[in-house]
Amino acid sequence: MIVVRDPKGLKKYHKPVVALGVFDGVHRAHRLILREVAVHAHRIKGTSMVVTFFPHPQRKESLYSLEHRLRLISQLGIDVCIVIKFNRQFSQISAEDFIKKFIVDKLEASYIYVGRDFRFGRKAEGNVKTLKKLSGVYSFKIRVFDIINQGGRPISSTTIRGLVTAGKLVSARNLLSRPVSVLGTVIKGAYLASKLGFPTANINPHHEVLPPSGVYAVKVNFNKRKLNGICYIGTRPTFRKQLKGRYKNEKRVEVHIFNFKENIYGKDIEIEFIKVLRREMVFSSLRSLVSQVKKDIISAKKVLFLHPHAPQYMPV
Repeated sequence: MIVVRDPKGLKKYHKPVVALGVFDGVHRAHRLILREVAVHAHRIKGTSMVVTFFPHPQRKESLYSLEHRLRLISQLGIDVCIVIKFNRQFSQISAEDFIKKFIVDKLEASYIYVGRDFRFGRKAEGNVKTLKKLSGVYSFKIRVFDIINQGGRPISSTTIRGLVTAGKLVSARNLLSRPVSVLGTVIKGAYLASKLGFPTANINPHHEVLPPSGVYAVKVNFNKRKLNGICYIGTRPTFRKQLKGRYKNEKRVEVHIFNFKENIYGKDIEIEFIKVLRREMVFSSLRSLVSQVKKDIISAKKVLFLHPHAPQYMPV
C-alpha cells in the first residue's frame, strides 16, 4: 500500500474508489467499508483509496497509533492511503470546498464510500446528506454503510477501548473481527528475564491501549512472520528492590518468543493477545517465579499450538 502524507505531491490514479474516515481501530464496521472499496476498485480496474485524518478531528484518544492503523488498512487490500494532517488550517475548510478541491479536483474520485455517521468540513457541517447533494453537482457516486450494532450498541472504537482496558479480550475481538493487538518498538531493558533463562523483547508501545497487567499467550507479527510466545504486562513487583531509576514502578510490556534468537532491537513488532493466562503476581522468591513462568509457557503452547485460532478468555 502506498502511503501519501503530503497531498501536494499526489499523482493521478485511475478511477479512484475512495473511503473517507478516521477508521480508528479498523474494527468490524470499518473493515466492511474498506473491503468493499477494495473489491469494487478491483472490479472496475480502478484504485482503492483511503483518505484518513491525523490527529483525530474530535480529539478523541486513539485505540491505535497511526502506524498501526496504516498496517491494518494495508492488510485489507487498499492500494493508496492518504493521511491528511488535521490542523487548525484544515479544520477551517468548508464541507463543499473539501469535496470539490480535494476529492473531486485533486483525486478525481469516481466513488465515495462512508459510514452513515461520517461528518466532515468546518465545524463538522458536512454529513451524508451533504455528500448526496454534492454527488449530483460533481458527478461522483456515493455508497453509505449503515452503523453496525452488537448487543444493542453501535460498534465503536470507544467501546472497544473500554473492553480492552477491562481485559474483556473476547468481546473486543468480536467487535474488531481479529485479536486485540499492540504495535511497538523493541527497546533495551534491564535484562532481568534473560538472567532467569527467559530472554524477552521489551516493547515501547506506540501510544496504544493496553490490556490489564498479567501474562498472555500471544502471536507476534514480525517481518511477515507470525511467531508464538508469551507476553508480560506489569510493573515487575517481585523485582521492585532491584529496580532503579526509570525502571522502578514503570509499566512494562515484555515478550518471550519461543525458539527465537534474532537481534530485533529497534524493530517494530505487533503483539496479538490470544488468551490471558493469569494476572500479575508477587513471588516470594526467584525460584517460585521461574517455576511459574515455566508453567505459563506450557499453558501458552497448549493454547497456541493445539488451538491456534481459539478466541479464548479465561477469567482469573
